Amino acid sequence: MRELIALFLLMTLAVLVVSGCEPRASPTAAPEVPTPTSAPPRPTPAPSASPEKGAQPMPFEVTSSAFAPGEAIPRKYTCDGEDISPPLAWSNPPQDTQSFALIADDPDAPMGTWVHWVLYNLPAEARSLPQAISPEAELPDGSRHGNNSRPRLGYAGPCPPSGTHRYFFKLYALDTVLDLTAGASKEQLLQAVEGHILAQAELMGSYTRQ
Repeated sequence: MRELIALFLLMTLAVLVVSGCEPRASPTAAPEVPTPTSAPPRPTPAPSASPEKGAQPMPFEVTSSAFAPGEAIPRKYTCDGEDISPPLAWSNPPQDTQSFALIADDPDAPMGTWVHWVLYNLPAEARSLPQAISPEAELPDGSRHGNNSRPRLGYAGPCPPSGTHRYFFKLYALDTVLDLTAGASKEQLLQAVEGHILAQAELMGSYTRQ
């Protein structure tokens, strides 16, 4: 019996020794997760140049091939010459222009402003007037003459009693065709165009009697 117990103890001891000598398994390392590679930074685009501002619209203006702004009106267009109207031209009227009106006057006259020319209902497509416009009440293109200060229809050239006077040719671009008969005065024309002026252009010339 004692031999059996001793044998059991020896076997148990042998099992313990063998198990203690076995290498322990190292803990399994967690798989390495690759660090995400960040995308390379995109180059910042160069600021685009701001678009050029549109060119300013050209001004509405009236000119004459006979004299430059502020210069002397040739004798030909005065009471000392042929007394005919000077050539005029204009450009860049507003898009909605329906007709033009023209007034020429002398603010230096001794008895107050003297009116030399009143003309209205010039067609919207018109861009010039030749010299020597006929003093008819109504012209072939439909434009109509008003009265000057003489009074008479048509143009009356500069005729200052003394000194140098200034003469203003004022052109109005209108949004309507005027319901105004021929022979209207400057005052009547100005009343008719009130509220209808889209733009105004002006040319000034001077004259001195010799």
